[in-house]
Amino acid sequence: MSEDFSNTLQQLVATIAQRRHAAPETSYVAKLLTKGKRKIAQKVGEEGVEVALALMQERKENIISESADLLFHLLVAWEYSDVTLDEIAQELTHREGKSGLAEKAARFQN
Repeated sequence: MSEDFSNTLQQLVATIAQRRHAAPETSYVAKLLTKGKRKIAQKVGEEGVEVALALMQERKENIISESADLLFHLLVAWEYSDVTLDEIAQELTHREGKSGLAEKAARFQN
């Protein structure tokens, strides 16, 4: 990950956390967080579908735009759930070097 992207992501996380306490009438983030997990989950799902559709259409500019929307709403979901970037990074580090196929197979054995 580029340092610029990392800085942008960290700044966005900080902005989302700050806007959590704003008035819903003045902040989209506050409005989403006030509406709760169902609305946030709906937005994450919608944006995920839009990324998938852009991928199927092979439209790079749409993939980029919709991916940014998805990432934003995912960050809002993490804020709602008190999940941190560090926790996500730890999970990714934990998975690093492991076969995705072996990991999925292990999940179904439990």
